[in-house]
Amino acid sequence: MNRYRLAAVGSAILATTACTSGTPAASGQDGLVPITDDTTGRAHVPVGFGTLRQDEIAIRLELQGLIVRAIPLDENLIRLLTPDSYRALRELQESNKQSIAAVTRRTGGRAPDVWYVSFYGVEPDVHFSPMELVITSAGRDFRALEVLPLSSGFGEQRRRQRETQSAIYLFDESIDLDQPLTVTFQSVRNDSWDQILTRVERERALVRARASRPPQ
Repeated sequence: MNRYRLAAVGSAILATTACTSGTPAASGQDGLVPITDDTTGRAHVPVGFGTLRQDEIAIRLELQGLIVRAIPLDENLIRLLTPDSYRALRELQESNKQSIAAVTRRTGGRAPDVWYVSFYGVEPDVHFSPMELVITSAGRDFRALEVLPLSSGFGEQRRRQRETQSAIYLFDESIDLDQPLTVTFQSVRNDSWDQILTRVERERALVRARASRPPQ
């Protein structure tokens, strides 16, 4: 998939961020085959019943002239999103599956944790280094094993005002999304993941309740 197609996918993801919650689609109506090769036992939430917006699971950092958003693309997490957001994020992973598989082979068969990270320029000509993103989990700091740009110009490491650049970040699989974690970019930290987890667990229970209702 060329960079223009990847940019289009990234734009679709940004567009779905602003979507409000609607009536959940029935499971299986989103045209995607749910992931079945789950090795962690966590992907038990049915597809198509989520109502969360991307902003509700995004870790946001505000720097001078720049806003950074990081979203873990864990299957059991993104199934809690609205169907449109779930589709967009799944397509993003599918379009990069060869690059993700290459990292998996490089790390001895351990599939990496996949994150979607975007950088939005609040001020003109903001310079930054994408590799300064660090996730701290269980007392350990994680830096990206690989960064897969989704938008043209990502490697320039600068953002124009009101311009968004995005990429897929691949981390070591040891990041524990079920526990509090901290995301740091340059000198700015965000440790609100434990609050997001409360929202996630509540939505997970609601999704299972919706899925258990008999069809109307």
